[in-house]
Amino acid sequence: RRKERQVTDEFQIKDFILSEEILRIGFYDKDEIYIVPVNYGFSYNNEKYIFYFHGAKAGRKYELAKLNPKVGFEIDGKYSLVTGDIACDYTAYYQSVIGNGILSIVENTEEKILALNSIMYQTTKKSEWSYSSKMLDAVAIFKLEVEKFSCKVNKKD
Repeated sequence: RRKERQVTDEFQIKDFILSEEILRIGFYDKDEIYIVPVNYGFSYNNEKYIFYFHGAKAGRKYELAKLNPKVGFEIDGKYSLVTGDIACDYTAYYQSVIGNGILSIVENTEEKILALNSIMYQTTKKSEWSYSSKMLDAVAIFKLEVEKFSCKVNKKD
């Protein structure tokens, strides 16, 4: 709706995604939506985003990922309240990415390591880590292949 706020520059979008730490995943669970915040990593290849996050091999998130792979997602940040003299003059500066995609569970050991390294890089900016076989076997790695998304920004000119 607000075309003047749309961001299409890939460098600007990737820079924003790289600067944030929390991705919210929306699962459809029978008659309700279940939203869970996760730490994430991502890759960008051939004009396609892939997000990775991890969790237990049990629980609601894991079961929903197997049951219905279609999910929504959201990242937001750079928030700043802009005050005004009257209520309707208040606004906020922000940036967000909102979209949907297909979720799968990664089983391949090499891709698990790649995913975990991208998650760790997102948080620490360090890219090389070691993982024991026991750790790799114990963790569930989720792969979100983005099908559609939009990026919006409201900022001071």
